[in-house]
Amino acid sequence: MDAKIGITTENRQAVSEQLAKLLADEYVLYTKTRNAHWNVEGADFLAKHKFFEDQYNQLDEFIDSVAERIRKIGHYAPATLKNFLALTHLTEYSERHNDSLGYIKDLLADHETIIEYIRGNINPIANDYGDAGTSDFITGLMETHEEMAWFLRAHLK
Repeated sequence: MDAKIGITTENRQAVSEQLAKLLADEYVLYTKTRNAHWNVEGADFLAKHKFFEDQYNQLDEFIDSVAERIRKIGHYAPATLKNFLALTHLTEYSERHNDSLGYIKDLLADHETIIEYIRGNINPIANDYGDAGTSDFITGLMETHEEMAWFLRAHLK
């Protein structure tokens, strides 16, 4: 059934494609943050184990909200690992040690990539595709990614 929400079919398709890429990025970052939670080692193990858990819980909420936003505008969310890996801007794995510093640097770079991707889509989604709702939605996601990146960056001082 076609969603009659004041946005053309073509524009909803374009927005859903951008959201699908964001969903893939969120899922890959979630998986990498879970990896950090499970595999971090070192004297700061317990603190970082809990820190990474807090971060992946936030990312889990992002995943659900992005997928639901895709559904709200009348499209299906990609939902396979194969699709996510084809759509993501992130790398699935990078070589590093299993210490907290290695994970933090890797995850920080991914958050910054997502922030830049979202920032580049805020105005086009609102202005070119006429979807102020999705533009506002991704602005909120970007702000939370900025906070998460700040928390990661603070560990590098």
